[in-house]
Amino acid sequence: MLEGSQFRLRPWLHEDRDSLVRHANNKKIAMNLRDGFPHPYTMDDAREWIEMALDNKRDVILAIEIDREACGGIGLHLMKDVYRFNAEIGYWLSEKHWGKGITTEAVRLLVDYAFRNTSLIRIFAGVFSSNYSSMRVLEKCGFKREAVFKKSVKKEGAFLDEHIYSVLKDDWKINN
Repeated sequence: MLEGSQFRLRPWLHEDRDSLVRHANNKKIAMNLRDGFPHPYTMDDAREWIEMALDNKRDVILAIEIDREACGGIGLHLMKDVYRFNAEIGYWLSEKHWGKGITTEAVRLLVDYAFRNTSLIRIFAGVFSSNYSSMRVLEKCGFKREAVFKKSVKKEGAFLDEHIYSVLKDDWKINN
């Protein structure tokens, strides 16, 4: 469990189903995430997600809890083989809590924890070209844009560019 100033990061619980549906069932959130995050977001989707998170022993999959309610998620997908010192970070937060600095602080907390406690040397994120807020979160956390993959994503019937951001452990020590 990691404590932020307005939230905590903790494992998902079966009891999170109702709050997960309440906060995740938002088209504005789904349009910025991969298709595995559906809209509408149903109770069956919540059950499947929580079961997957609880069964997954490799990746870091955490709820963002605010006022004792799961209001978002954040995680690290650990790469394999020659990429084994890399992880992809992903996150989302309930629209109710946007603009409060929670996502930025959550990303900082998880990246700091990962670099201090694992052998990871690089953490990266892919962001759709329409998601300026997420790009800003990563930039505030010291991530740098490495590449732009032109029209590599199809979402809502449109082709979008994907921006790849990363931060290296060596740079994290200097900046944070």
